[in-house]
Amino acid sequence: MGVYIFISVLIIVACLFQVLIVLVQNSKGGGLAANFTSAGQTMGVRKTADFLEKATWTLCAAILILCIAATATIPRGAGAQQSRIKTQIDNAADPNAIPTLPTAVPPASNTPSTPTDQTK
Repeated sequence: MGVYIFISVLIIVACLFQVLIVLVQNSKGGGLAANFTSAGQTMGVRKTADFLEKATWTLCAAILILCIAATATIPRGAGAQQSRIKTQIDNAADPNAIPTLPTAVPPASNTPSTPTDQTK
């Protein structure tokens, strides 16, 4: 369970970095480099855009891989636990085995009720 929690925390951190990088980017191409006034900066507009694009794709791939790894490390229990629905199905009583209460008068005994039948 510790590995699952660790990977889940890594996914959350990677998602937060992804949000920050996307918010830094400018949709018109300026982005982080738009604040620089000189065109001769070490990181110019093009290099900043390249870095942010590579960081976006890298974090996207990392989140995908971490999600697959988290799915593989989900704690599953000892296997003795079953679903509640399966337990209810197994414990359900057979409707044919349930005794029914008499709702009608029981039929008469096997003795004949008419005097003519007794003579034969």
